[in-house]
Amino acid sequence: MKTPKHDSDFTETELSSKSVYRGAFLELMEDRVKLPDGKTSIREYLVHPGAVVIIAVLDDGMLLLERQYRYPLHSHFYELPAGKIEPGEDPLLCAQRELLEETGYVAKTWRYLASAYPCVGYSTERQLFYLAQKLSHQGSKPDDEEFLEVLTVELGTALQWVREGEITDGKTINGLFWAEKILKS
Repeated sequence: MKTPKHDSDFTETELSSKSVYRGAFLELMEDRVKLPDGKTSIREYLVHPGAVVIIAVLDDGMLLLERQYRYPLHSHFYELPAGKIEPGEDPLLCAQRELLEETGYVAKTWRYLASAYPCVGYSTERQLFYLAQKLSHQGSKPDDEEFLEVLTVELGTALQWVREGEITDGKTINGLFWAEKILKS
C-alpha cells in the first residue's frame, strides 16, 4: 500500500523556543511558530523520553496485566507492563528491564511490533510495542516508588474489559488490539 501523495504543505516553522518548566521526567516547551499562511502562533508541548509497552504472553496464552494507581486521574487502572526509556537506553533493553522490575518475569523471545504517538497534539512521546513470550518468573524488583498488582488475564477477557470500559488506558488498548491480531492469526 502506497502512502497517499499530498499537494498541500501545512508545515509550521519554529521562530523561537523556550523551556517553560523542566521536571525530573517531563519538560514543557513554548514555541512561537510561523503558520503556513504567514501568521504566527504559540505551540505548547511536553517533551517526553519515550516509553515501551510489553505484551507479555505466558505459555498457556494468558497475558500479564498490572493494576496500579495513577495520580493524575486519582484512580486505579489496568495496564500492560510499560515504562519510560532512560536517556541513551536501548528500547528493547528497557522493555526487558521493565518486564522484570514490574512483573518479575523474563522472556526468552522478544518481537518488536510497532510504535505509536499517543498524544500528537501536545507531546513528543513515542511508545514502542513489544511481544514477549516464553516467560519464566524470576521475582519482581519494583522501583522504590512503584506499587502495583500483577495479574494474568485471558486475551478475550481483557478485550471484554475494553468494551465494558474497565480498561481505558490508551497504550493498553492499543497493545491488546495488537495482541488480538498477532495471537489469533
